Amino acid sequence: MVTHEGGGHHHPPSGFIRKYIFSLDHKVIGLQYYFLALFSVFLGMALSMLMRIHLVWPNAKMPFTPGGQMTPEQYLALVTMHGSIMVFMVLTTAPQSGFGNYMLPIQIGAEDMAFPVLNMLSFWTTFVSLVVLVSAFFVTGGAPISGWTAYPTLSALGEIAGPGQGAGQNLWIIGVAIFCIGSLLGALNFITTTVDLRAKGMTLGRMPLTVWAWLVTAILGLLAFGVLLAACLLLLLDRVAGTSFFIPGGLVVTDTPIVSHTGGSPLLWQHLFWFFGHPEVYIAILPGMGVASHVLSTFSRKPVFGYKAMVGALGAIGFLGFCVWGHHMFISGMSPYSAFAFSLLTMTIGVPSAIKTFNWLGTLWGGRIQFTTAMMFGLGFVSLFVTGGLSGLFLAQPSIDLYLHDTYFVVAHFHLIMGVAAIFGIFAATYFWFPKMFGRMLNETIGKAHFWLTFVGVYSIFMPMHFLGLAGHPRRYADTTGVNFLAPLHPVHYFITIAAMITITAQLIFLFNFFYSMKVGQKAAENPWNATTLEWSIPSPPPFDNFAGHIPVVYRGPYEFSVPGATDDYIPQYLAPERVGKAH
Repeated sequence: MVTHEGGGHHHPPSGFIRKYIFSLDHKVIGLQYYFLALFSVFLGMALSMLMRIHLVWPNAKMPFTPGGQMTPEQYLALVTMHGSIMVFMVLTTAPQSGFGNYMLPIQIGAEDMAFPVLNMLSFWTTFVSLVVLVSAFFVTGGAPISGWTAYPTLSALGEIAGPGQGAGQNLWIIGVAIFCIGSLLGALNFITTTVDLRAKGMTLGRMPLTVWAWLVTAILGLLAFGVLLAACLLLLLDRVAGTSFFIPGGLVVTDTPIVSHTGGSPLLWQHLFWFFGHPEVYIAILPGMGVASHVLSTFSRKPVFGYKAMVGALGAIGFLGFCVWGHHMFISGMSPYSAFAFSLLTMTIGVPSAIKTFNWLGTLWGGRIQFTTAMMFGLGFVSLFVTGGLSGLFLAQPSIDLYLHDTYFVVAHFHLIMGVAAIFGIFAATYFWFPKMFGRMLNETIGKAHFWLTFVGVYSIFMPMHFLGLAGHPRRYADTTGVNFLAPLHPVHYFITIAAMITITAQLIFLFNFFYSMKVGQKAAENPWNATTLEWSIPSPPPFDNFAGHIPVVYRGPYEFSVPGATDDYIPQYLAPERVGKAH
């Protein structure tokens, strides 16, 4: 069945470098990923704030711009780098590589990940990719202007295509390719660990839904990042080696014929990119689904409603995520028959998503709900997931997408469903597992203030964007003051920008709470949430080898709350049947 023999075992670190820098301990590596994502999210928010300020006050003096005036090309560079940093370094990194690395081995009863050295290499590969990506700001021409999707031919032609399309674009491609390698290494480790290192009694049907989510996400990453890596290599060859994978013949750029390339297809890049890109949405959101299920069950003191259906829905979402990439390309001139097929499949993926949503509501129904900060962020995740998903129903229709595709409606949709929902999942996990990771409690009063400011703030930012899109407001415009039909919409931009300022400022509250509580917060009890899974059977923070050589035995499922006839309202997975108290 499953075994620990030789898997994931290594000796304790003997020095500072091995313990904290090039650590083999999955917990230290998880924290390294988390802090990398924490740095990246504040960098990404700073870039977005510069964009919002320029949209509202286009003549304002801006830092880091020649002459203090932001050009349209510099605005597009901010768009590119904001999207790239947020998608790759935050949404992909924190939920899966951060919390997954830290918690998955403990939740299945393992001493470490299956391949500790590979785990270390995957983090440092990711760190190098961040350095390479950010270095694009500092080379001649600056960061690329092709967006985080890097569509050819803009991204393939080199310096002739515009500022940032020389060395900056090369660094972007290399940085993303390196990130793909790190993600592939991590995915292999997650899958092997889950399959091979589960404790005795930890059958697949007894795994927490967080573990299921990390497993399905790892499978998606293994299949998707390889495609993006290949696409990046082909694009780099077009730029530096004279190939023509994505560059067609007959191009004329600024009155200069491009005669060195012929026969390529820009649409080939779109197919390769979105074959990765749509599963990437679920790579970002599936771990949040697992965390939401885990947290909602714990704080409603009820078992997860429909555990098997929830597992099946995770698998269905993962499978269907590879079948719908074409809905990003409805305006590319594809056959109406292809568009119909992709539209139908896109609507189909709403079925497992609805199953999860109704099962979350079923979990809450009749429960004794405890409104901790973690629970509130879990509920916020469900709210944002549903709201963002509903706007996706419009974009799944080719005839409607023709109008909405290049507008702020799409910006609002993917920020809610992929961006902010995933961030709320990260926050829920942080408030829930902070006591386990650091042995202290986050301040609940400060945490709830952080929740309400963030929850109201993100809806204030992204709901009005839907109305901008319905009014036909194009995305990626650096300055709309010269467009007459957009003039009445300027107050909406002003409102969004003020809301963004308040929401971003609110994240400083979280930052203070995090580092203050890490040092002087209230010491956590052994099991402060009265939870049932294996991570709460060991001290906080966990020792080096997690279970001190005494691997637990699992006797039951992960969500045994309010069991009839039991004295306590929870029964841990690791508690032997003869030790379970019976009510008389």
